[in-house]
Amino acid sequence: MISLKGFIKRFLSDPVAIGAGVVLLILVLMAVLAPFLAPQNPYDLMQLDIMNSEMPPSWKPGGDDRFLLGTDAQGRGVLSTIMYGTGISLIIGIGAVIVQGILGVTLGLIAGYRGGWVDAFLMRLADIQMSLSTLMIAIIVLAIFSATFDANTYADYAIFMLILIIGVAEWPKFARTVRSSVLGERNKEYVDAARVIGLPPRKIMWKHILPNTLTPVLVISTIQVAEAIMTEAALSFLGLGMPVDRPSLGSLIRSGFEFIFSGSWWITFYPALVLVALILALNLLGDWLRDVFNPKLRRGDD
Repeated sequence: MISLKGFIKRFLSDPVAIGAGVVLLILVLMAVLAPFLAPQNPYDLMQLDIMNSEMPPSWKPGGDDRFLLGTDAQGRGVLSTIMYGTGISLIIGIGAVIVQGILGVTLGLIAGYRGGWVDAFLMRLADIQMSLSTLMIAIIVLAIFSATFDANTYADYAIFMLILIIGVAEWPKFARTVRSSVLGERNKEYVDAARVIGLPPRKIMWKHILPNTLTPVLVISTIQVAEAIMTEAALSFLGLGMPVDRPSLGSLIRSGFEFIFSGSWWITFYPALVLVALILALNLLGDWLRDVFNPKLRRGDD
């Protein structure tokens, strides 16, 4: 395991990692502090004025200093919607990965430690799950959900449904990663010693083996957050994600797409730019973490 000092040293010596970390930190702070920093609350109807709709960025002719990045068709400031929308996208991405992690780590740990028919059954189940497209599953479930309930009910439970669907659909990636790590750990001396002193399998798995399998889980979690955010954005663009009145980055892109050819390009362009920056930063950090924790790529940083 790389030391904290070695970890920080590698981070500070990698310009790409620093750049990705700074971008991610800025976006996270922007989302967390949105209620305090945003010029406007896009959820507060009292702050909206339809007469301000489709105003260009403030430096363009016809722009207003109150709306730095312009406004959308409902009169909401694009900057404010981006700040709030980034928070929703991050909540969905992180929430989905938590669901994936709970399911995947638990099943992967059981499969790797138990072996035999339990391992075979769980891995075949994972194979079946991975053969199905996450987007296809989400489209079917969300289409049924939106057709069954009214728009207000759908809006109330949209975040929960997206987190649950994306999380359940992607658990095999965690399960396979943890299983492969457990297979390499279960026959080591510290596990044999725990068996000899009479510890039950549950304690051996969770208290002894699991801590030694968390490094690859950390790496895959970063990348999976990016994938979950991309999936949510795709669903929102198709009209099956977050509703327009509770925008994520994906629903913001969708809400402005129909106005691109009328000249109001900023409604879609800036949310899309932030989405690309967020996904890129997460993927670059995930790749960097993978390289750092790969023993074959370390050079005396410990």
